[in-house]
Amino acid sequence: MKKIETTIPGVFIVEPKVFGDPRGYFFESYSEEWFRQNIADTHFVQDNESRSGYGVLRGLHFQKPPFAQAKLVRVVLGRVLDVAVDIRPHSPTFGQYVAVELSEENKLQFFLPRGFAHGFVVLSDEAVFQYKCDNYYAPQAEGGILWNDPTLNIDWQIPPESILLSEKDKKHPTFSEFAQSLSI
Repeated sequence: MKKIETTIPGVFIVEPKVFGDPRGYFFESYSEEWFRQNIADTHFVQDNESRSGYGVLRGLHFQKPPFAQAKLVRVVLGRVLDVAVDIRPHSPTFGQYVAVELSEENKLQFFLPRGFAHGFVVLSDEAVFQYKCDNYYAPQAEGGILWNDPTLNIDWQIPPESILLSEKDKKHPTFSEFAQSLSI
């Protein structure tokens, strides 16, 4: 596996070594030892999977401390644009984001440490998205930021009229409202 740095320290892309032949392919998608030595000393406790159609946008979600989650995400079918927004109040990259396309073809994975809002949009007809979390889901700690926040100005790579959101995701505060709630 190969670790690829991003513009935000601590956020990494993981590129597996893929072995292919006429029968198909094989790759190691996760090694705890390699991950701890190269990315972070993180112990994942929960795996999740979602299946979504074109234009479905899930996010931008996070869990408030002490229930914050680090995530390692990947796509096993289709293509998504995956986004991590730094919401750590005293971070030099607070309010900045990293976006990466994850697909069944490129087999890339994306690591987000605790302190990031996370979201993705499906770019293909459908996508199956998997993620490992280092903390359990805690509904009382849920938080979110509006997907189309003008301050963040995320290019989701599809027309806004094609975006499909849950009712909950339509009602998240803007990034400015979120930042004000932190009293920084």
